[in-house]
Amino acid sequence: MTNQAQDRKLWGGRFAEATADLVEQYNASVPFDQRLAEQDIRGSLAHVAMLGQVGILAADEVAQISEGLQAILTDIRAGHFEWRLDREDVHMNVEAALRDRIGPVAGKLHTARSRNDQVAVDFRLFVKEATLQLADLTRQLRSVMVQEAQRHLTSDQGQPVILPGYTHLQVAQPILLSHWFLAYAEMLKRDEGRFRDAAARMDESPLGSAALAGTPWPIDRHATAAALGFARPTANSLDGVGSRDFALEFLSACSILMAHLSRLSEETVLYSTFEFGFLTLPDSHTTGSSIMPQKKNPDVSELARGKSGRVFGNLMGLLTVVKGTPLAYNKDLQEDKEGVFDSFDTCSITLRLYAEMLPKSTWNADVTRAAAARGYSTATDLADHLARSGVPFREAHEVVGGLVGLASRSGRQLWELTDNEMRQAHPLLSAEVAGQLTVEASVAGRGSFGGTAPERVQAAVQAALSELDG
Repeated sequence: MTNQAQDRKLWGGRFAEATADLVEQYNASVPFDQRLAEQDIRGSLAHVAMLGQVGILAADEVAQISEGLQAILTDIRAGHFEWRLDREDVHMNVEAALRDRIGPVAGKLHTARSRNDQVAVDFRLFVKEATLQLADLTRQLRSVMVQEAQRHLTSDQGQPVILPGYTHLQVAQPILLSHWFLAYAEMLKRDEGRFRDAAARMDESPLGSAALAGTPWPIDRHATAAALGFARPTANSLDGVGSRDFALEFLSACSILMAHLSRLSEETVLYSTFEFGFLTLPDSHTTGSSIMPQKKNPDVSELARGKSGRVFGNLMGLLTVVKGTPLAYNKDLQEDKEGVFDSFDTCSITLRLYAEMLPKSTWNADVTRAAAARGYSTATDLADHLARSGVPFREAHEVVGGLVGLASRSGRQLWELTDNEMRQAHPLLSAEVAGQLTVEASVAGRGSFGGTAPERVQAAVQAALSELDG
């Protein structure tokens, strides 16, 4: 190997032949892992400070290395750093640049560590910080959901906005729109909890695990863990460098979040159609058609629904990578980062977009109330009336089912049936009873804990607001 080739590789002492160009391209991760530059330099600064504290490096060496790293970080932030493919990854780019800047003393930075624990700590730092950022963004969207629930407890008519509730996408029972918002707030509450739980579990520093077996140098892993903001060092060096379950847990939480946002997106798309007419999305968060001037497309919701598949794929991709990797580190694990970066970016922007879009959207209360009144949505209330009068519920269900069939065949609603028709179905029924089958009465009657009755929803909103303020 020529001297020039030797200079190109910090690990090249054992090799007698230059790396093939295709191998350089296939092996390099710097096009994407340069995103870890801040974490990499923070890890190196913590490591070199510890080497000085335990007496492995002299104070002037620590100072030279630290100042060089800080200067490189400044260049990176300013966009002046030259990223080189032949230096493979973020770690080798930074270390080689440090050597170019301060000379041979830069080589002492790598004392008592390996690229294996270096990449593990960089990546864990990124994922932990990303996890907490998504927890915060999820909480912000949850707060928007609760505020929207509070806002729609009163419509322009002074009454809560009523929405048809669906099962099987068929009209089932009337609910408050505020109840619908709180359902998504509950999902987001669990999503936030998953992110925070995951962050607590991954709050361990692998730095000092070295290649896989630890190091004979008298390092202080607790000191570097504390310096990097970790609660503790990893307890096992093999596990420290060879495990990526923290990334899997992050991707799992991202996937569940995106599943919830995709469900929200599906309803947003449906409710904003001409056929439903429940919801008017803001111009700022919709797009038009290049050929049809009347179109107003819900692209944000459609993209969120579609991008959920990417996030699911990232989880499955990493599961597939790690399932066959023996301990400890394998180059397969280079494939752990791009999916994590992509899922973080996708979840972040989707959460922010919905937090912007929902408060600017308009719900058409007259349309939603009329829709809630269709489809015999108060039939269960009529069956409950009979059951409260002592009729076995299954018998009441059959009686009301017959009335629904009668009304359906004649193109009427239940409250439009005659007194004679009601009494023929059951002696306890009458036109007066039928006339009481309003959507407002139906909603008001759902007073069980967690139900859609206005007083229950109001209490749930206040409890959620108090929790969010706490």
